[in-house]
Amino acid sequence: MKFGVLVFPGSNCDHDTHNVLARELSAPVTYLWHASNDLEGCDAILVPGGFAYGDYLRTGAIARFAPIMQSVAKFAASGGLVLGICNGFQILCESGLLPGALMRNRGQRYICKQVHLRTECADSPFTHTTPRGTVLQMPIGHMEGNYFCDDATLIALHHQDRIAFRYSTAAGDVTPAANPNGSLENIAGILSEGRNVLGLMPHPDRSSESLLGSSDGLRLFQSLAESLATA
Repeated sequence: MKFGVLVFPGSNCDHDTHNVLARELSAPVTYLWHASNDLEGCDAILVPGGFAYGDYLRTGAIARFAPIMQSVAKFAASGGLVLGICNGFQILCESGLLPGALMRNRGQRYICKQVHLRTECADSPFTHTTPRGTVLQMPIGHMEGNYFCDDATLIALHHQDRIAFRYSTAAGDVTPAANPNGSLENIAGILSEGRNVLGLMPHPDRSSESLLGSSDGLRLFQSLAESLATA
């Protein structure tokens, strides 16, 4: 089992993600440079948060053309596990690995705070240890976290049970007031059709140790590791 963490110019959560895997899970992990096309035999790829290429043009718009992303696309198409966090979610949408887009937050302001999200789908390599309805606490830190997709995509997400997380209250109620950025139907994370790609805006990498205020995010990494171990 080996994890790969992508590094783009402007990535700033690559070390956070690497730390969770190496220190909390004691798993083999390596950094993968954006200009390379070699995934170095990794069994799962993580696309971390930050501001890849400075978020010029729009978030993820330049990163999608990086050589490493061409390899990630092939890896995902073959069933490889890919997790995109915050800017990583944006990059996965721009790359076509996930549907929809992340737009400017409602209110046009950068948001950095703790939020709650309710697990909507436990049928995935990333969430199979977290029962549906489980409420997790994680931080967000983004300007473009407002998830949007067209009606046909939304219908498919519903019918195929691919909405992984929704913003909620601490009690698990999905309400407009619990939606920090205006995301469609409070969507905080979604899965690909093959269920092997997950993108979410909240940061499990920043909530994997109690010292950080919450260790709820560790559950996603543990689930991913268990899925690889039993594959």
